[in-house]
Amino acid sequence: MERYIVEGLKRLNGEMEVHGAKNAALPILAASLLCDSCELHNCPELSDIGAARNILEHLGCTTKKEGDTLIITGGEGGCTIPDQLMREMRSSIVFLGAILAKYRQASLTFPGGCELGPRPIDLHIGALKRLGVTFQEEGGSLRCTVKGKLHGASISLPFPSVGATENIMLAASLAQGHTVIRNAAREPEIADLAAFLNSAGAKISTAADGTIHIDGVKKLGSAVHTVIPDRIVGITYLCCGAITQGDLLVRKVNPEHFSAVLPIFEEMGCQLRCGVDAVHIRSSQRLRAVKSIATMPYPGFPTDALAPIMALTAVAEGTSVFTENIFQNRYKQAWELERMGADIKTEGRVAIVRGVPALHSAQVYCTDLRGGASLVIAALAAQGQTVIHNVKHIVRGYQDLDYALNRVGASIARE
Repeated sequence: MERYIVEGLKRLNGEMEVHGAKNAALPILAASLLCDSCELHNCPELSDIGAARNILEHLGCTTKKEGDTLIITGGEGGCTIPDQLMREMRSSIVFLGAILAKYRQASLTFPGGCELGPRPIDLHIGALKRLGVTFQEEGGSLRCTVKGKLHGASISLPFPSVGATENIMLAASLAQGHTVIRNAAREPEIADLAAFLNSAGAKISTAADGTIHIDGVKKLGSAVHTVIPDRIVGITYLCCGAITQGDLLVRKVNPEHFSAVLPIFEEMGCQLRCGVDAVHIRSSQRLRAVKSIATMPYPGFPTDALAPIMALTAVAEGTSVFTENIFQNRYKQAWELERMGADIKTEGRVAIVRGVPALHSAQVYCTDLRGGASLVIAALAAQGQTVIHNVKHIVRGYQDLDYALNRVGASIARE
């Protein structure tokens, strides 16, 4: 089991570059199943990306990594994903739409990954039924079939689910006729998937109100695409600068993608300067508490940013209140932060954080990806040496996080 050993109280200073977005790359990898070949630039080196490559190769594709470029060539390998591969990550369900578009049948189990509470796929199933898919559950497995061909439909999602929107886009791209997705997810990763599919020959457009229109085509060709920067990694780096009273320039980002979070840093007393593709943060005094944060679908405050910001509020002056509206179990990191001296009380979807003057070292365990990142942030500001166990969760979404932070003044050893 890998672990980080973090020496706290090191002020960060310098420049950091953000890698490609995990949550954009994964649905694009699923979409590559429908292409003759594709070349993805700015594709991060993450364990979740490795899991997606394993699924692609099982389905008959070949993948080759050259630096930050991933080259994928299509193939024929069947329409079944084994349970072991499905369990490696939560977003593996996004392959369903692509497999159905290609083979008009699919067999898979339910996804695994971080334990953030139930992630029901009812929205996926209900939407795909509208496109002509029939589902049968047998012993924890889903058997999906299409009589004839997939057809376009008008679909109104009861909740703007990112995964359901992606699955509809993938399946509808090769369906007969016109598909409309109302109340679709509006995250930047959705726009990036549409851009990739369009570069391969799909016909997808998005109206001003977020409604997605898809005209099915007979086939997709080849594509060359650059994955957007990871907005959550960018936010995490800014948190590292803020909590250490540092001076960081975070480059290769799109500040518009996390515009709902930037005011939080200013409210806490940080100084920000935003450029076209960079954010400069400076923090020279103890942070101030945030009155209230509630997670919402994009463009609201992202659920993935809750844990990193919670680490900041643990040492901020005053009381901060969080309300989690997306997942049920977003507060597991609170228990570990308390081991470091944080004062956090949780009840249901609400967490109350009373800032303490200082955190201390402890032995802590990652329970999920973003919760693990919050422990790293907290450890940077803790007195003494903090040992963070089970960092396999962190490497799912952060490429060489220890190396990136050490370059700007942190002291993190990976064992």
